[in-house]
Amino acid sequence: MTRLYLIRHGQAHSNVRPFGVVAGMRGDKGLTLLGLTQAEHLRDRLLATGEIKAEVLISSTLPRARQTAEIIAPALGLPINFDDEVQEQSAGDFDGMPWDEIESRIPDSRQEPFKPFGPNGENWGQFVMRVATALNRILHEYEGKTIVIVCHGGVIDASFLVFFGMNTLSPPATTFYTRNTSITLWEKREVEGSPLRWRLAGYNDDLHTRDIGASERIRWTRFAEPLAPAQEAPAMPLPTEEA
Repeated sequence: MTRLYLIRHGQAHSNVRPFGVVAGMRGDKGLTLLGLTQAEHLRDRLLATGEIKAEVLISSTLPRARQTAEIIAPALGLPINFDDEVQEQSAGDFDGMPWDEIESRIPDSRQEPFKPFGPNGENWGQFVMRVATALNRILHEYEGKTIVIVCHGGVIDASFLVFFGMNTLSPPATTFYTRNTSITLWEKREVEGSPLRWRLAGYNDDLHTRDIGASERIRWTRFAEPLAPAQEAPAMPLPTEEA
């Protein structure tokens, strides 16, 4: 079985409006104090529970993702493989500019799907194609392994389109709200008599952030091993009420 964990970075300075800036490689100033705390809480959770037995750790090269990966890496006991292809959508010439100066100039991807985010940047379809190509490469290289990729909300959004076989030329009508340092889990397994397919096993798991600012920390304990594929009962369609 191949397991793919996608972890969004912690809160970044660029996420804080209205004073943030568009954060490509020039504008990314890394994590806020809250973002650092979120990543530390995720690290502590993973250390205590042992729930992710990763064999590969990959990170976007943008500073906010790099910092997040560097904080959680000790919990996974792995070196970080940095990969430019799992960066957020390229903003082009808007990189480093204040949001409040350029927000009105950013195209609505649903209305203008072939217009780039900013001059010399990527349009939505180009971005999703890059992410799809990167995921395909990574999943073939590490087939059968448990992979963690520290990345961005847009990359996680794109994974839904890729694995569900949805339209990739423009954003879907339904939007996603992927929280900082949340865990998304995709699994690929072979079920007897069925073709290989990806299954969404978890999305937006940020339970480790819920005790930030609380009177006490969550007391994590060691998690049990997940069931082997042969031990799981596959989901079956329910009979209709008339049946």
